[in-house]
Amino acid sequence: MTAYTGTSNVPLSVAVFLATDHYDHDPNTISATRLLKSVRQTVLSNRVAEEDANTELMSLFKSRIGTAIHDGIEKAWLGNYQNAMRLLGHSDELIQRVKVNATDLEPEDIPIYMEQRYYKDFEGKRISGKVDFVCNGRLEDFKSTSAYTWSAANKDEDYQLQGSIYRWLAPEIITDNVFAIQFLFTDWKPAFAASDPKYPPNPVMERIIPLLSLEETEQYVRKKLATIEKLHHAADEDIPLCNDSELWRKAPVYKYFKNPAKTNRSTKNFPNSAEAYMRLHEDGNVGIVKEVPGKVIACNYCNAYSVCKQKDSYLANGSL
Repeated sequence: MTAYTGTSNVPLSVAVFLATDHYDHDPNTISATRLLKSVRQTVLSNRVAEEDANTELMSLFKSRIGTAIHDGIEKAWLGNYQNAMRLLGHSDELIQRVKVNATDLEPEDIPIYMEQRYYKDFEGKRISGKVDFVCNGRLEDFKSTSAYTWSAANKDEDYQLQGSIYRWLAPEIITDNVFAIQFLFTDWKPAFAASDPKYPPNPVMERIIPLLSLEETEQYVRKKLATIEKLHHAADEDIPLCNDSELWRKAPVYKYFKNPAKTNRSTKNFPNSAEAYMRLHEDGNVGIVKEVPGKVIACNYCNAYSVCKQKDSYLANGSL
């Protein structure tokens, strides 16, 4: 059982909410989510002793908010979708065709499946995945996240793999070849939307992701399982390092110092080296430019944190 730390400053009313895990963990399966994690995280997570598997309570805040949003959407569809659809202007004829989590369907029905878990036995393992929403064959997933995720678009490949694995698990239910990501931005600001063309124009946005073929997906799953099995007992130094994408590494910053003798505070920071060195040239090449590597974020949320030597190197150089 996971023990929680950092509980002293959290009111009990909220602490109970944060400490409640509704996820249906199944120790006998490999989840689609786990297959998306880096090989290093997957392998090393299995080496964390139970007594070391502590979780800082406040680190669960975003996850629990996401779960609450999922629960709210599911509750609305299970208990109020007919009335809500009428208020949204849909006809009674259409509403009557909608069937939620039904097993007995007529040809004219519009099937909707919510929070259903699917399984497949493959390569001696049992793979599972729990889907958020499937409407008439099209897979959807609800992501409560920051607006930066929309503009950065740096997780689209992960989303594609996630949706592809779900379709591979349940091709008779998920028949469309695209994956609809429904973003719900928890930090959306209308002023930013009005001034920045890259910022999401609304607090709820949809992004369509094309799915891999069933053959490509199966090849990915087979290769990932084989790699995990091969490295199951490997020494830390023999396990591939997490790459920048897996580390959620932020972009580097280029700090320009007009006076090279005073580097306690930069004259200006730039997002790329070209702009920084242009400023250096404009000032007569008397200053200096220092590249500051982007901070790594994912380590703070990794189950293998306590046993990972890659993390130790980032703590040593200040990247973490």
